[in-house]
Amino acid sequence: MSDPIQHECGIAVLRLRKPLEYYHDKYGTAFYGVQKLQLLMQKMRNRGQDGAGIATIKLNPEPGTRYISRKRSNAPNYLTDLFDMVWGRLKNFTPEQLNDPAWLKNNAPYAGEVLMGHLRYGTHGGDSIEQVHPFHRQNNWINRNLLLAGNFNMTNVDELFQELVDLGQYPKEKSDTVTVLEKIGHFLDDEVQRLHTWYKPDGHSNQKINQLIFDNLDIQRLLRRATKKFDGGYVLGGLIGHGDAFLMRDPNGIRPAYWYMDDEVIVGASERPAIQTVFNVRYKHIEEVKPGHALIVKYNGDVSELPFTEPKEKKSCSFERIYFSRGNDREIYAERKKLGEQLARPVLEAVNFDLENTVFSYIPNTAEAAFYGLSEGLDKELNAWKQDQIMKAKDGKKLSAEKLEKILNVRPRLEKLVHKDEKQRTFIANLKQRNDMVSFVYDVTYGLVMDGVDNLVLLDDSIVRGTTLRDSIVNITARLQPKKIIILSSAPQIRFPDCYGIDMSKMRDFVAFQALVSLLKETKQEHLLQEAYQRCKASENLPVEMIRNEVSVLYDQFEYCQVSKRIAEIVTPEGIIPEVHVIFQTIEGLHQATPQHSGDWYFSGRYPTPGGNRVVNRAFMNFVENVDARAY
Repeated sequence: MSDPIQHECGIAVLRLRKPLEYYHDKYGTAFYGVQKLQLLMQKMRNRGQDGAGIATIKLNPEPGTRYISRKRSNAPNYLTDLFDMVWGRLKNFTPEQLNDPAWLKNNAPYAGEVLMGHLRYGTHGGDSIEQVHPFHRQNNWINRNLLLAGNFNMTNVDELFQELVDLGQYPKEKSDTVTVLEKIGHFLDDEVQRLHTWYKPDGHSNQKINQLIFDNLDIQRLLRRATKKFDGGYVLGGLIGHGDAFLMRDPNGIRPAYWYMDDEVIVGASERPAIQTVFNVRYKHIEEVKPGHALIVKYNGDVSELPFTEPKEKKSCSFERIYFSRGNDREIYAERKKLGEQLARPVLEAVNFDLENTVFSYIPNTAEAAFYGLSEGLDKELNAWKQDQIMKAKDGKKLSAEKLEKILNVRPRLEKLVHKDEKQRTFIANLKQRNDMVSFVYDVTYGLVMDGVDNLVLLDDSIVRGTTLRDSIVNITARLQPKKIIILSSAPQIRFPDCYGIDMSKMRDFVAFQALVSLLKETKQEHLLQEAYQRCKASENLPVEMIRNEVSVLYDQFEYCQVSKRIAEIVTPEGIIPEVHVIFQTIEGLHQATPQHSGDWYFSGRYPTPGGNRVVNRAFMNFVENVDARAY
């Protein structure tokens, strides 16, 4: 994607299934778990650039010993800084101590069997160390300690916060992370107290009751009670002080989560390829956490995947797969290629099948897989054309070798034309100078495009704001003096805000919405904006289940291609000579390419949870009221 946006976080939960001595004997270190966690986080670093943190728990600790270790970093080189601090704690240990797993478990930090790591990509709020996961809800009772990390956004934080207040709590801030932590923490306290009250009349000692709680704490029940009012997209990982662990996924499966288990480890993570690479396992051996389910690992090692809420229609986020997730996942790579392939026919029609005078390229770096698909699509279309040309030329006569060679040698001109340079420093005070610097984030290969003769086709994976297209890409490629510039988007038009993880919550930012407003004004239909606003206001205080998306009807006034044409005009810089066209993937094409992942609310306005409709209406009201604020 050429437009920079904030994305989701990454999470990894790891449980060692053997004593530390086993890993020391087999792999040469008692810190095998920390090493694997570090690798998992490195392989998922695309999911966080604002900070990282880890936490470990030691099983069966003696009272009075430290059994939870946590470290977080928000440094610019956050992963390096984080693990420098972790491994730095071991520098003062002797070789004999480092080779004694029993001693390490009793004395060294991070020598635990239950581990969790998190990569933060903050969608809002500050970037202080206090915002970095995992969060720790401390308690002197071992089984009431809760560590939580997640990839999530809730649409109803105000409602969840008020529930905590009604319970008598005084949360330290109103954020979805703290609210979710305290919500789960409250029901953890309640479940522990319930079990304590149940066993106490039997005459057990408190120490014995603790052991009974370890054995019988029902994580499925705890999560079912805690999440009743959750509305959002989420994957949450949790560790409880005595060693229970869980990884839970929202009922629509909006956010991704995968897990793997063998005799040595149980691991859950946001990215399947990270698990494949770090543990050298086949694709077929990795499971996807089912929507509305939690992977639960008890402190004694029992493993189960259980529903904590009623699973709903799976609506995993297709936009995440188009752009954000790691492209070395087998399914995601195939989907991105298919999205590119499906644009071959439309773009050939746009250049009147003039392959001789058309150069095809892509905007680095995330559009690369889609470009391979576009290349294959062009080949398929071209093979059909060649067959037709051969049959026509033959026409009952012998086809000359020269004629046949000419037909067979026709092929698309595929070039690496656009290059992304290192990030430019744009701290220059003068606005014009700063804008000039931004325009040079990309550069081009000269000498590949014939002045005023060649069409230039550039594939991007998606277009959100269009500002980078206008200020940098179109501007710099226009210097090559093509006859026409055609921008392809492997994603459909992004028309609606997200509220489940990717920070796209302001209507005014979307170039598709800007095009819509422009068309409404041009066609003297501005009154429809005010009418939609009034409908939003009228439904603002309705029960969330009764609220509908009042914005989508506005797009119904225009054909898809009309909006695309206006977007092309918006992203065309003043004064450039080539014509600029934009061709978007269709929603139907999206579903053909990602049949198992139908979450398309960015493009269609069909939100998987009731809170989504409330968010889109709030975002639209903010636009009309000229309020520059997030909609949730």
